Amino acid sequence: MLKKYVFILCLAALAGCAANSTITGPWVQPIPGMEQQMQGFKLGKGGEASSINMATLLYEKWEKQGNTLTLYGKSIGNGQTLPFTESYTIQQLDASTLKLLSSYGSVFTYTRPK
Repeated sequence: MLKKYVFILCLAALAGCAANSTITGPWVQPIPGMEQQMQGFKLGKGGEASSINMATLLYEKWEKQGNTLTLYGKSIGNGQTLPFTESYTIQQLDASTLKLLSSYGSVFTYTRPK
């Protein structure tokens, strides 16, 4: 009986690790008005982040706490560089889809590039 509980606890721990690691990697969405092209970000292990096809929005790091994803970086434009922090509620996260809800109610859907 004890072995059964230990086995179940190990499976639960592994499932939790898999869920957290699922978010790492590249995530993209179509560029509005140019749907054939994609933009997004890459979430690296250790909290590093980078932008995909976005020259003026430079992601630098990320963190996930519960169902909140926070992205940090720099916005470049009009001769200025300004730091930013974006926090989203994760509505969906699986192997192929990341759906984020912004604080102002917009939903952003990202997929893994093929």
